[in-house]
Amino acid sequence: MSVAVEVRNLKKMYDGGHVHAVDGVDISTEEGEYLVLLGPSGCGKTTLLRTIAGLEQPTEGEVLIGGSVVNGLPPRVRKVAMVFQSYALYPHKTVRANIEFPLKAEQMDKAERAPKAHWAAELLGIDHLLDRKPRQLSGGERQRVALARALVRDPQVFLLDEPLSNLDAKLRASARDELRRFQERLGTTTIYVTHDQAEAMGLGDRIAVMDHGKVRQLGHPVEVYDDPADTFVATFIGSPPMNLVPHDGTLVGFRPEHLLPVETVTGERVTTPFHIERIEYLSGDRHVYGTVTAFGEDTRAIARLPATIPVPLEAGEKHEFGIAVNRVRFFDADSGQRTGPIRLDSHHG
Repeated sequence: MSVAVEVRNLKKMYDGGHVHAVDGVDISTEEGEYLVLLGPSGCGKTTLLRTIAGLEQPTEGEVLIGGSVVNGLPPRVRKVAMVFQSYALYPHKTVRANIEFPLKAEQMDKAERAPKAHWAAELLGIDHLLDRKPRQLSGGERQRVALARALVRDPQVFLLDEPLSNLDAKLRASARDELRRFQERLGTTTIYVTHDQAEAMGLGDRIAVMDHGKVRQLGHPVEVYDDPADTFVATFIGSPPMNLVPHDGTLVGFRPEHLLPVETVTGERVTTPFHIERIEYLSGDRHVYGTVTAFGEDTRAIARLPATIPVPLEAGEKHEFGIAVNRVRFFDADSGQRTGPIRLDSHHG
């Protein structure tokens, strides 16, 4: 597949070079890919998106779209369409006029604009709303209008900046599914910014996890979850986050769902007494909070037990827990970087 968007050693600095909003990022997307930029507020993901769009100019590095360097070119000639968190709809214009606006700005003939706007509205299921004003729409409907307005420009790339963040949690889940199916139908390369890991895991073909202007890991959702490159990725992705236990200059990492009562763990495993402090019941799971003692010092940990594990547990008791050896990950205690395995006492069962 051909590369749709590529950034090479991209840097964006502010305050005379003292603030590195984007700090040496190298990323390329394949044509038709759904790439998610994931990270906390202030990590540089929106600045990176705006630089790809041409709304910001890079301090250093190159932006390529369709194989051509677009540094210095305005957004309208980059063949990208951007949907913002606010949707930025014109309140006094109808849905039809909002969708047609970019075509009108390009001086397209009205006879061509109307069928194109109707096509985009029909594709997004809002063709019955064309004569309404934005104030008459729900949040989800306004989001679809913003997408339709982007779609009529026939972009090579969609750039979406947290477009679901203004929706309530229930609507956000359904809108996320709609966004994914919409993109699959069109096959348009999409770069999507979010701080919500559920959105990232559910939408992305690949996820670029960002922190302090750098990409800490780029990979498929299952890869960044199961094999995090460092302790930042390990603890940013996952709810509850990965447990990290100090052991001889190394941090031993394991996901809460892999810390289980020992009688339920088969094969080669690491075992530890688990002093249970409290138990939360959430969506059929039990989140068990306590302290593990197997790695040389007492360390707080969380276990997540699905309802299919009926082992009775009580706050205040001590119970033997186990972790399958192939689920354990190791990180350097100083740098936080992933390292090779170290020897742990293990058992078979």
